[in-house]
This record gives sequence, C-alpha cells and structure tokens, in this order.
Amino acid sequence: MTEASAQSSLPTAKHLNLAVRIGKKLIWMLLVLFGITLISFWVIHLAPGSPTDMETTLNPLAGAAARQRLEELYGLNRPLYIQYADWLFRLLHFDFGNSMSADARPVLTKILERLPLTVSMNLISLVLTLLIAIPAGVVSAVRQNSLLDRGLTVLVFLGFAMPSFWLALLLMLFFGIELQWLPISGITSMNYAQMDSWGKLCDLARHLALPVTVYTVGGLAGMSRYMRACMLEVLRQDYILTAQAKGLSTRTVVWRHALRNALLPVITLLGLSVPGLIGGSVIIESIFALPGLGQLFYAAVMARDYTMIMGNLVLGAVLTLVGNLLADICYGLADPRIRASGESV
Repeated sequence: MTEASAQSSLPTAKHLNLAVRIGKKLIWMLLVLFGITLISFWVIHLAPGSPTDMETTLNPLAGAAARQRLEELYGLNRPLYIQYADWLFRLLHFDFGNSMSADARPVLTKILERLPLTVSMNLISLVLTLLIAIPAGVVSAVRQNSLLDRGLTVLVFLGFAMPSFWLALLLMLFFGIELQWLPISGITSMNYAQMDSWGKLCDLARHLALPVTVYTVGGLAGMSRYMRACMLEVLRQDYILTAQAKGLSTRTVVWRHALRNALLPVITLLGLSVPGLIGGSVIIESIFALPGLGQLFYAAVMARDYTMIMGNLVLGAVLTLVGNLLADICYGLADPRIRASGESV
C-alpha cells in the first residue's frame, strides 16, 4: 500500500468533526427527551382523579379496600419518583407497560394499531398543503398588491379564521347530509369486506376526504402567508436584483434562485409541525369518529390512563426531536453553503 493510499484511507478531520457533531446532537436529544418525560410524568399526576376512580367511583359495591387493591396493582401507592424510575427502566427496554383501562392491553400495541391512520391522514394533508401553499405564496409575493394577491389573502384569512371543528361540521352538513356524496363518520362502509381492491381504496378515500380537507384548510392559511413573507424578503436581496439586471427571466429568478432561499424558514416550520401529525388529530378524529391515535389519546386523558398518556407523550416528544433533526438535514439540502460548512447536523 502506497503512502498516498494509506493517507486517503485514514479518517479526515472533516469526517471526525461530523461524527462529533452527530454524537453531540444525539446526546442532546436524549437529555431533552429525559427532561420531557420527567416533567410530563409529574404533571399528569397533578391532575385531579386517578385510574382507580373510573373503576370504583361509579361502582357502588367498590369500597376503600377495592381502591387500595387497585392502587397496589397499578403501583400508585408508591412514591412518585419510584414510579417514574420504574417506568423509565421499562422504557429503556422499549416496554411502555400495559394500559390501565379495562382491557389492560400493552400500550405499544394499542398505539401501533392506530398510528397508521393518523399519520397517513396528516401526511396526505401536509403534502396537499405544501402543493397549494408554496405556489400560492410565491405568486402572491411576485404579484404583490395585485388583485390576485388580495384575492388569495382574503381566501387564506377566511380559512385561518374558521375553527376546524366548525368547518368540519359545515362539510358534514353540506356534503354528507344535504348532498349525501360523502360519509360523515367512520373509516369504512359496512360492506367493505365484500369489495374488491379498487372498491376498498375508493371507499377509504371517500371516508377520509372530509377530514383530510379540514386538515389541509387549517394548515393552508398559515403556510401560504409564511411563504409569501419569506419570498418578499428574498426578492429584495441584492443578488436577486443582480440576477434580474443580467437579463435572467422572471421564472428563472423566482423559481430557481429566490425560492430555494425562501424555503429555509419554511423548513423550520415543517420540522416543528411533525408533532402535529399526532397532537392535532384529537378534535377531528373525535368529530368524524375515526379510530386514530388522537381519539385514543383523548380517551386516555379522560380515563387518567397514565401509561397510555405517557406512551403518547413520548411518541410526540420523539417526533418533535426527529422533526428538528430533519429540519437541520433539509437545511443542508436546500442551502449548499450550510452543507459545505457542515452546520446542518
């Protein structure tokens, strides 16, 4: 082996620095996750009520002895720090425990059953929001103060002003009851099992059309306005004026040079919206009676199902941290300067 090849095989300082940055990032994420779980575990136990109330208060035959046995069964009679230490130890082994509801099923099993529906609906709405909001924001910025810009502004502010539950009820009334085009609850029809593959797909699409529309309208207003503001700021930069002075077409200047830099703040917004894939589903899933994770989380809160609540909170915290990490990576993909400097990780 020659000296040159030996030197080339050694890890470079750039690779070592990248490994150190990744290690620091992961350690920081673990520390943040630990802090989130610690505070969440303490806060949920401050709320009035307990899992034993649902099983003893409404049962006239259940007395103090029954309540005490249930507390011993769930481990609620121990000090709070011991309960947290036991829960954290099981979490390190990827064991979220069993639900404190009547079925006592594993928390992770119940979450995985409902997770695909919630994530699928929110991902579809997120893609639709981006496909509509980014072009709308760019067009509004390029044609600032025009009739088109003012018309889009009115539309997006109407969407922003409408509460999601009110819009859901309007869509259900119009498309589900008046026109009877779309179902207003559930995820499948009663004869779903007898349908062929294409029929099942169409049936799912019909049931998810209204909730996906509500999700999309809710995120469209803020995203398009944010994109418009970022685009206006970029269009005032000197390099854009230089590109226009060199005779480049408006399409090239806007869609190739300005848009890429205007997307950087939007990437941050997308990273922060990842936890909303779960947290923002509670109201809509309850209105449309969809068996998703949001409805499961709402039922767990009402029943004071501590293990189920913590399972959902951990999932939301992990999504938040992953969203921030993805935003850092996308920064590097969108801006070559950040990628070259290695600051995107």
